[in-house]
Amino acid sequence: MSLLSDIGSAAAFVVSAYSLYQTTLKRASLKMFVSPVIRYASPYQNSNFEAFAVPITITNEGARTGTIMSMDLQVRAPERDVIKRFYSADLGQWSIERSRTGDFRPFSPIVLAGRTSHTETILFHARRDEPVMQIVDKEGPYHFMLAIQTTMNESVGFFSRLKQKPPRPLLFEMVLPVLDHRAFTSGSGTLPLHHKNFQTSVSAP
Repeated sequence: MSLLSDIGSAAAFVVSAYSLYQTTLKRASLKMFVSPVIRYASPYQNSNFEAFAVPITITNEGARTGTIMSMDLQVRAPERDVIKRFYSADLGQWSIERSRTGDFRPFSPIVLAGRTSHTETILFHARRDEPVMQIVDKEGPYHFMLAIQTTMNESVGFFSRLKQKPPRPLLFEMVLPVLDHRAFTSGSGTLPLHHKNFQTSVSAP
């Protein structure tokens, strides 16, 4: 009976420790999902300005808080083998009218508590120091790499000494079916790009 009691106590301790880890100690674990359709704008001539509006959902599968400080987007034109860098500038869709009035919500850090998610359309603008004028110059496929810069809350005893691995970048491919520059100055002011299989892109764990 004493042995069975000890085994039962040990099992209860293991279950309790596992529950504590899952609900309190498990480090933030962020996962990204990108919508099957994103939007693109390039309204200005003789400028390197281009914008991508990317609907993104981010989940925190850990128990502790993770904060997204910024996001970086790289776009590659495979036929020319050139890459252009973009940064998370604003939130929401791009439009020519919003561009004229400056009616954008600036990007700010996103705080994700444990076991929560956040959905937002991130508006990426080309970096001003980019030498590539136009990465999108024709119809066809384009390759994307989305990376997030994070800070993790790692201040729980021994676990504060564990090194947090940064989330892996999300790689995905989108197709531009038609490039009509007239679309950038009328209507929504954007053109859609879609996943080749119209599926959501998901980052690796």
